[in-house]
Amino acid sequence: MSSVTLFAAAQLRGIVDVPGDKSISHRAVIFNAVASGSARITNFLTGADCLSTIACIRALGVDVTQDEDEVHVYGVGLQGLREPSDVLDCGNSGTTLRLLAGLLAGMPIFTVLTGDASLRSRPQRRIVEPLRSLGAQIDGRQAGDRAPLAVRGTAIRGGSYHLPVASAQVKSALLLAGLGGSGPLTLTGRIDSRDHTERMLTAMGLELEITPEQITLHPPTHPVLPYPLSLRVPGDPSSAAFWWVAAAIHPNAELTTPGVCLNPTRTGALDVLRAMGAQIEITNQRSEGSEPVGDVTVRSSVLRGTEIAGDLIPRLIDEIPILAVAAACAEGETVVRDAQELRAKETDRIATVAEGLRALGGHVEPTSDGMKIVGLGGPALRGAQVQSHHDHRLAMAWAVAALIATGETTIADPDSAAVSYPGFWETLTMVQHAP
Repeated sequence: MSSVTLFAAAQLRGIVDVPGDKSISHRAVIFNAVASGSARITNFLTGADCLSTIACIRALGVDVTQDEDEVHVYGVGLQGLREPSDVLDCGNSGTTLRLLAGLLAGMPIFTVLTGDASLRSRPQRRIVEPLRSLGAQIDGRQAGDRAPLAVRGTAIRGGSYHLPVASAQVKSALLLAGLGGSGPLTLTGRIDSRDHTERMLTAMGLELEITPEQITLHPPTHPVLPYPLSLRVPGDPSSAAFWWVAAAIHPNAELTTPGVCLNPTRTGALDVLRAMGAQIEITNQRSEGSEPVGDVTVRSSVLRGTEIAGDLIPRLIDEIPILAVAAACAEGETVVRDAQELRAKETDRIATVAEGLRALGGHVEPTSDGMKIVGLGGPALRGAQVQSHHDHRLAMAWAVAALIATGETTIADPDSAAVSYPGFWETLTMVQHAP
């Protein structure tokens, strides 16, 4: 559909099973592809990005079967990937392109990685230059800063690399390249991003030494490493955050998201909502696979402005669009700083979030590395025509804003939500009409 029109909801109630975590779904397929044996993955995210990963892995000669959200990967081992006969199409998925670039840099095959117009416009030097420093042979448009990227697999050196910014994609690309390295690889600097890669590789039998200051990966010497890892993918906190904010800003709401990943590197949105005064309850905490999970309930709340900056940013970078909606409904000023990474997402999310919030009556000032939002307290937004810019997180953020806005809100290109959240619109209807 080209657009959807929404109105304010009288109430929000229900138990919402959010899709499997996007980051973990990607990694479960890629890592198990080079394991020695088969793995069963359940609650796999069937969004467009993760399906792009499956398609690329199949093109590399790995048998992957899928039945709805259950995926079986029949790994071929670290040296078993096959040179593809065509370019690898990563669609709109930066995670697919960047993680595969790292993995393939050390494999004895030639590959070309590309994607849609949006992905081809996004910067890639952030992974290309670190990988080149380890001996990788990668080229692309604009001296390797834009896809398509041509990767000629070669022997990767061990050594060290200092991460200047916190990026799970860069960190993961380097660690994957290090699997085929001639010696240990040590990463220092801003290693405080999502640690799903470290957790999963450790669970697959690989040797990683991890401290707050550095990560050292020792290339596997045992021929059957990595071991396959079967797992249930926990619920995605980046998807759950839309319902957390919806419940917090709505005057008559209670929503529960069961089985959500509570990895400390992913719970920044919960920390911010708590700081803003949201009523949050976490129950049934447990461990599934290599990740902590729990059930999160959020109720109608009176929110106040806060600061989102520093070490918080890597823990909630994907949730900033929806947190901006929360800030617009809070009392007082919310400041987002140190988030220049937003300019390199599916859209320039600093500019597009500011544009959308202003259309909805919000008071927002974009800055070079974030934004300032002055909330008026309560449901003060008004309906408007807003653009998703083909960005899944913007489409869903504006849908949540519409639940408390006066008048009607029309969102262009709502189908983009399927990139990370198939079924979002059906769930939106369900929580408005639950008894």
